[in-house]
Amino acid sequence: MHQDGPLNHLIKMLGGLPGLGNRSARRIALHLLGQRSSLMIPLAEALQRAADEIKACTTCGNLDVHNPCSVCVDTKRDSSKICVVAQVSDLWAIERTSAYRGVYHVLGGLLSALDGIGPNELNISRLITRTDTEKPKEIILALSATVDGQSTAHYITDQLDSKQVEITHLAHGVPVGGELDYLDDGTITTALRSRKSN
Repeated sequence: MHQDGPLNHLIKMLGGLPGLGNRSARRIALHLLGQRSSLMIPLAEALQRAADEIKACTTCGNLDVHNPCSVCVDTKRDSSKICVVAQVSDLWAIERTSAYRGVYHVLGGLLSALDGIGPNELNISRLITRTDTEKPKEIILALSATVDGQSTAHYITDQLDSKQVEITHLAHGVPVGGELDYLDDGTITTALRSRKSN
């Protein structure tokens, strides 16, 4: 195989996706090439359309074709509650349960000294601004029960200490070291309903 050819480039691009190694990337590339008209070309078109049309909501950080997103403009939602999540996938995990009808704030990650991710790399300052302007009654810290998740929660709690807002976090049901996106709906629902103040 030509090292700089399009097939090798495709394999390298696929291999860079989460959860895919070089061997899996090769199998996927060969499968796509074997199904050019029915799979590969429609996939390329879907990727291009997503790149062109999907944007981050400037209010909460969710991904949508509209800005503000459909969650932020939904008048049936309780805007007095802001649920803070690390990633959009965590927002989707909570939405799957239908147990929460407030609004969200996506941080875009978690604080991590090892990865060089500090407060300036996350949407924490925008959360502080939203707290000042929207005056929510409750901030729910729905962050993973990992070291990075808990350090991020402590940092946000400190930043909001002077604000007139109740700060809660997910209760038992989320295992220590657990990631929200991998939990079942029942566990997330129980954790949301059993949240408590810090």
